[in-house]
Amino acid sequence: MAAHKDFGRIGILVGGGPAPGINGVIHAVTNQAYQNGIEVFGIYDGFKHLMDGKVVGMTLTPQSVAYIHHIGGSILHTARANPTSSDQALQNCVQALQEAGITSLVSIGGDDTAFSASTVARYAQKSLGVQLRSVHVPKTIDNDLPLPEDIPTFGFETARDLGAQLVMNLKRDAMTSQHWFLVLSMGRKAGHLALAIGNSSAATVTLIPEEWAGREIRLQEVVDILACSILLRMLDGKPYGVAILAEGILENLSHQDLEALDNVERDEHGHIRLAEVNFLDILKKELESSLKSLGVSTRLVKHVLGYELRCATPIAYDVEYTRILGEAAVSFLLDGGTNAIITLQGNQSVPIPYDQMIDPVTCRTEVRLVDINSYRYQSAYKFMTRLKPEMAGDDELMKRLADLTCLDLEAFKIRYGYLIGMGERLF
Repeated sequence: MAAHKDFGRIGILVGGGPAPGINGVIHAVTNQAYQNGIEVFGIYDGFKHLMDGKVVGMTLTPQSVAYIHHIGGSILHTARANPTSSDQALQNCVQALQEAGITSLVSIGGDDTAFSASTVARYAQKSLGVQLRSVHVPKTIDNDLPLPEDIPTFGFETARDLGAQLVMNLKRDAMTSQHWFLVLSMGRKAGHLALAIGNSSAATVTLIPEEWAGREIRLQEVVDILACSILLRMLDGKPYGVAILAEGILENLSHQDLEALDNVERDEHGHIRLAEVNFLDILKKELESSLKSLGVSTRLVKHVLGYELRCATPIAYDVEYTRILGEAAVSFLLDGGTNAIITLQGNQSVPIPYDQMIDPVTCRTEVRLVDINSYRYQSAYKFMTRLKPEMAGDDELMKRLADLTCLDLEAFKIRYGYLIGMGERLF
């Protein structure tokens, strides 16, 4: 195909956390650009070096990216460097790209990277009078970007698939060793990944922040839900199980409970580094204490399910999905498009302008939450072993549960009845 005259080079970079399929986007962008006679330069480490006024990376060719679409991780690495932190950083980015002959930028990342890319492009035009085309390919295993309900973000399906396999292994271990696993799943704001893993693996119970519908989440309530799940399983002669909790529960914990968390660190964008917080240690300790006060003994094992999902080998779905998105990003640029996020909707490439996706006040995209009124969630909820509202009138069940503890029936109902609409919570 004939070269596009005066198009310049395409630069491509990756920001934020890894997700399976990144290399598929890089592979497709390179091949589509090459077929149109356009050179692609792979920029290492997101905006990190650009902020210092340097373009560090390598020229990409079809030969150098051959087969990378089947490999996890990112050949260009990734970083959370934030170029919007100062005008100088923005100026350095634009000048470095200009000096390298890069006139179009393909960014791969989540909402922070999208905002960074849009800000750099806007700064280039308004402050320096430089035309920098920009297109963003959204990714996150959290699946929480505001795409249409039935459209996942790339990497999610691979993370769900591997996560479910790992949880099924934990289920077998729990049954064999007769203990409980407390599993923390990635998902900063939303519970999509935790719910998908829990439902796909038939975990015992899955807790996601959306259950609280925006209310502050109290640690004791989480402990109480899990304690009742453990008691219900004991009634069935199964002193074991797997409980999955979305890390968004930590993000939405009450300020009172957050004060109890030690050494809370934040990243460059101000987010709590949830993976660094000892939430499971605290939860395990509180749950053990609660069970002990009831006269119940069980072994709890904690497990964080996160980093092993981010650079997994992409499944066929994400390989195809990312190659389509990468091709669509280049086609969008070739058609003169700029300042948009590429999505695939109804089997069509649909660019969404940055201004429609990114809130100028929060500098982030709207978060897509799990709809707890959806049939998908309600179906998953039915399979969970937990105290449910329909059990409120079952005094026989309540008595059997109380008999597993040191509480009588009335004391048990007063203590735990609030979980199913029977009275007020005591804390």
